Amino acid sequence: MSWHLALEVDRASRVPLALQVRDSVRRLVEDGTLRTGTRLPSSRQLAADLGVSRSVVVEAYEQLAAEGYLVTRRGSGTSVAADGGGLAPVDSALTAAASTSTSAPADGDGSEAAWDLRTGTSNLLAFPRQEWIRCVTAALADAGHRELSYSPPAGVPLTRHILAGYLGRVRGVRTRPEDLMITSGFAQGLALLCRVLRDRGHRALAVEDPGHPGEREFIASAHLRPVGIPVDAEGIRVDLLERSGARVVLTTPGHQFPTGACLSPARREQLISWARAVDGYVIEDDYDNAYQSRAGQPSALQSLAPDRVVYAGSASKVLAPALRLGWVAAPSELMASLEHVRAGWDIGCSGLEQLAFARFIDTGALDRHQRRLRAEFGRRREVVRQETARHLPGTRVLGGDGGLQAYLELPPAVDEDSLIRAARTRSVLIRGGRFHTLTDTSRPPALVLSYATVGCDGLVRGIAELGAAYRRLPAGQVGANAS
Repeated sequence: MSWHLALEVDRASRVPLALQVRDSVRRLVEDGTLRTGTRLPSSRQLAADLGVSRSVVVEAYEQLAAEGYLVTRRGSGTSVAADGGGLAPVDSALTAAASTSTSAPADGDGSEAAWDLRTGTSNLLAFPRQEWIRCVTAALADAGHRELSYSPPAGVPLTRHILAGYLGRVRGVRTRPEDLMITSGFAQGLALLCRVLRDRGHRALAVEDPGHPGEREFIASAHLRPVGIPVDAEGIRVDLLERSGARVVLTTPGHQFPTGACLSPARREQLISWARAVDGYVIEDDYDNAYQSRAGQPSALQSLAPDRVVYAGSASKVLAPALRLGWVAAPSELMASLEHVRAGWDIGCSGLEQLAFARFIDTGALDRHQRRLRAEFGRRREVVRQETARHLPGTRVLGGDGGLQAYLELPPAVDEDSLIRAARTRSVLIRGGRFHTLTDTSRPPALVLSYATVGCDGLVRGIAELGAAYRRLPAGQVGANAS
């Protein structure tokens, strides 16, 4: 089974790798991030994910098993051992339950263009239909009176339990099921948070600049003022956030949208310190972690300060927006307010879809699906790098090795709007950096190229057409290398 586990190793450290792995897993078990019964990757799989020898992981697992933290059973793999007071294992929890009976493109639908490279789309063709059907069928077959009745507004308890364990295992999120709410996508989670913040006297919400224009409009419609905070290669500028007067910030620390910057370790600590100093919160939008390489990927920011960071995610990018499945993990005192507001809005999301999603996670289908996506999108990113270097000389691709889009910084003399219009005449739809900017006009011109819905062959042809438009810009806009 292709399970994931959020761990990091420091090859520059004098501590042996096996001890680093052992100590990291031990901490996750002791602080409750890895719950009783949580299944771990095989030693071979974890070694591949971390880029270390299998013997390193075998040694760590054997030591942890000897200490009573892990248990290994033939045919069942390795899991967290029972501690006498933990929750039931996930697979047995499913059996017990059965026995107890904002982001679509705004400038046209793209149907008139051969290559739609705009952000805000999802890779719907990859939706694992057969595996999802099996999970829905099983959830329906096992559903009793309780499952077919109204679900609690915060979500089905079983789903919250399984999702809490999954987020802890994959992203290091430290939360309890009772502090986790299932929402109708990220949009509803953000709406609930905006309402609670406004009720508590907040009038501004800081956002990354550049960032998601749809989220900025959403925040403004909730009667909060979006305050743009510039972004650089290390992520959001916390020094400028400190001067903004805002006490809450919405950020994408794992993979900044749209530049791709990963919040540096120093900035992560600085951001947490800011939140504590102003008695505020960080809203972490972990929108595309499924597409990030597991090697070297930092844990969720929330793992550093569960009392100050609200962790939010959804199934929209990894499965399909139509499922309307999202989640918010919040500090306990904030969750109480969220539940109060939610009770006056609706009576929760579809319980059956929540149960299907829980089974999708528990059977390992979500892990397998994410591995397929990462492999495919790794190929697409490489095509983007190669073809932009070939057809758009003088440009620079920013960001890391993950995500659904590339941020192409253009030569300073290029007129961004002219290039976008020229690309449209060649049947290529794309957006520029200014489309995502709130107030920071100091950034060089750029293109934000999404490869969510265009495969490798389409990217080769589409970028070639984009390059043709680039080369035909007026003399002086493009460097000599473009000729």
